[in-house]
Amino acid sequence: MNLPDRKIEILDSTLRDGAQGEGISFSVQDKIHIVKALDEIGIAFIEAGNPGSNPKDMEFFQAAKKLKLKNARLCAFGSTRRRDVSSAEDLNVQSLLAAETEDVVIFGKSWKFQVTEILRATPEENIKMIYETIAFLKESGRNVIYDAEHFFTGYEDDKDYAMLTLQAAVDGGASVLTLCETKGGCMLSRCSEISKVVCEKFGAKVKIGIHTHDDSGLAVANSLIAVENGVRHVQGTFLGFGERTGNANLAVIIANLQLKMGYECIPPENIALLTPIAKRIAEISNIMINPGVPYVGSSAFSHKAGMHIDAVLKNPTAYEHIAPETVGNSRVFLMSEVAGRSMIIEKIKKFDPTITKSSPVVADIIKKVKDLELEGYQFEGADGSFELLVRKTIGKYQPFFKLHYYQTNGVNPRPEDGVCACAQIKLEVEGQIEVTAGDGDGPVNALDIALRKALCRFYPAVETIRLIDYKVRVLDGRSATASRVRVLIESSDSVETWTTVGVSCDIMEASWIALVDSFEYKLIKDVEQRYKKLL
Repeated sequence: MNLPDRKIEILDSTLRDGAQGEGISFSVQDKIHIVKALDEIGIAFIEAGNPGSNPKDMEFFQAAKKLKLKNARLCAFGSTRRRDVSSAEDLNVQSLLAAETEDVVIFGKSWKFQVTEILRATPEENIKMIYETIAFLKESGRNVIYDAEHFFTGYEDDKDYAMLTLQAAVDGGASVLTLCETKGGCMLSRCSEISKVVCEKFGAKVKIGIHTHDDSGLAVANSLIAVENGVRHVQGTFLGFGERTGNANLAVIIANLQLKMGYECIPPENIALLTPIAKRIAEISNIMINPGVPYVGSSAFSHKAGMHIDAVLKNPTAYEHIAPETVGNSRVFLMSEVAGRSMIIEKIKKFDPTITKSSPVVADIIKKVKDLELEGYQFEGADGSFELLVRKTIGKYQPFFKLHYYQTNGVNPRPEDGVCACAQIKLEVEGQIEVTAGDGDGPVNALDIALRKALCRFYPAVETIRLIDYKVRVLDGRSATASRVRVLIESSDSVETWTTVGVSCDIMEASWIALVDSFEYKLIKDVEQRYKKLL
């Protein structure tokens, strides 16, 4: 086994395997943006698509030729040749050459069941397909990364044959043998043992890689344990999304390998880009990052219990395994009935550094929070509304407009496409009256549009606000239609994201409260930014 250094090659398959995830669809321009993000953080290889099966992927590879990448190398992905044609005649193989990438990823079968039942080939034919495809691509000037599909399953079924398929890839000229845990069912001990066997046999000749899926929740763990046994090439998707339950999450793997295990996956100075790049890829992919994802999730460094918050304020190492800024994330103190005085004071100091533990306003804020939570409010997920509550209590709040009325109604009897409701608003800004209307695909959407129209003449910044999530929870189901509801609205201006909350027996009133808080939060931040620039 050849272990020359502590460097790990990372191959990101967000644009290929990740694109197979439910709800994921990339345009060519989306792919270009993601390539730039992955290159910026220092990913070594980007598996950018299968030009033989998807015309959009071939269009991407043509467009990508204009890119000037600093760190990453693009890879075209495809399969071994078909059993009944030569490599030179196989259209899939030809498309890999047409993509004109220096590196290609070829997958082949390691499991006899797949060979005989899916390919309808003999085991011997499969060996020839692997060898000849890789040899042809190698002779054509390509560096070949070989993905041994279903390798762990194939090894358990017939280890001698599975190893023969790897030997064929080595003989053909592959530079990397990637062991694919395709079904995601391998336990840690077996992944460890099998990875070690392969590294001992082939590690002196080629680099050994790992490609895992998360069907058993072990994709990251299996990748890490494979590295401990000699693997030096790791594949996955940056945020873990992909086929079925997803792929190994590279954001988590990179952080663990680089910060905890002493390996280098990306340039050391780039580790602080981990969270910003994760957010950028999520935005392009039109998904939300699960808050609980280690390192890059919004809850990765959040604290709620008063005891925990008090300890972290004294010394963060009390409850944090790394400093959040190491990976470009930030510490969050969640406001709730179990939060202590220390956390509230810490939040208040952002607006008024003169506040101390003995200040009467601290007790006032604690009482207001607890009273509002009895009504159904929840501030741990509504940072924007909590900040406004604090500002109002300490006298650092000025309303931006006065509401006269709003009303909403459905569109009947036959609504136009995309228009199901309309809203009307009358409000006043510094003595000037504005009456506007809006229509949308629901009453809240219509209300948002009407409010935006009413305010944009006075505050152009509202045009940058985008509602990215809307949640409703019934707080007391026993009261049926008279139940109180809690509405959470998440908003963004492409720079910052914030959440606001409203509670009422009327869902539109609860939505209005949260919506107004969202707009006022943005406007307050803009006023403060302008003031800072003047200083």
